[in-house]
Amino acid sequence: MKTYLECVPCFIRQTIDTARLTTDDPAIHEKALREILTIISQMDFQRSPVVTGRSIQRLIQQLTGVHDPYKQLKQQFNRLVLDLYPMLEQRVNAAANRFETAARLALAGNMIDFGSGQTISASDVVATIETSLSAIICGDIKALQKAVGVADSIIYLGDNCGEIVFDRLFIKQLSPRKVTYVVRAAPIINDATMADAIATGMTDIVKVMDSGSDAPGTVLAECSKSFKDALKSADLVIAKGQGNYETLSEIDRPVFFMPGCRATYWMCNWQLCYKKARQPQYAADDIRSLVHTQILIKSW
Repeated sequence: MKTYLECVPCFIRQTIDTARLTTDDPAIHEKALREILTIISQMDFQRSPVVTGRSIQRLIQQLTGVHDPYKQLKQQFNRLVLDLYPMLEQRVNAAANRFETAARLALAGNMIDFGSGQTISASDVVATIETSLSAIICGDIKALQKAVGVADSIIYLGDNCGEIVFDRLFIKQLSPRKVTYVVRAAPIINDATMADAIATGMTDIVKVMDSGSDAPGTVLAECSKSFKDALKSADLVIAKGQGNYETLSEIDRPVFFMPGCRATYWMCNWQLCYKKARQPQYAADDIRSLVHTQILIKSW
């Protein structure tokens, strides 16, 4: 997905938000804003918004010397959802359709995104959980369940802290033995890293690897060879979050995107989010025929 004019205000807002979170020094706030405006004036609109988003975070890290500005928020929301986990597991186990319920909760978890400019509280998380269980879903969860059933290997691209705990619930419905969970290689916004996978118990149930990149998405040109080899050999890819959609929307792989769909451009262009492309050279029941499928909560 390329960058649109509607992305620019988000870049500016994210710069200010991260700078203020990291330091109280107004001089650094101003310097960060001036430098990112220069970067925006020169950026390539054909590249993913994720590239500029990563530039913002690296700039703040450089100006402040703070390697992980969102560290406390990440730990806070990991603990919050871990505390909720027994209740969430009970909800899944008691559901008539465990797969769909776990998928809905995984979608709900994507609301824990501090790069989107939202102020998020514990009550917001709980409210979103309840909304997710009854909301209209755009996308074909049955097709996802079928694809999971025939896949021998699944790459699951994670997104945020806190959300990673919701992913644990869903992965238990996927047959964990065939899942490899992927995190970022270094701290970026509140995206999950290997440290978060360990802290939330993800490493206890599946193989976890990092992408080799600190981008808040999956910029393949910057990813490690080991990750790209795993992605290429996987029968199925499940990609959480907006950043993974923005960077992988053009790849020719059987991939189900599960984004939160908060960006203005997406909200105004539902067809972009819901398109379902198929390759006619494959049989309808062939997993490879599922090139791009999006599953979202409509009433987000």
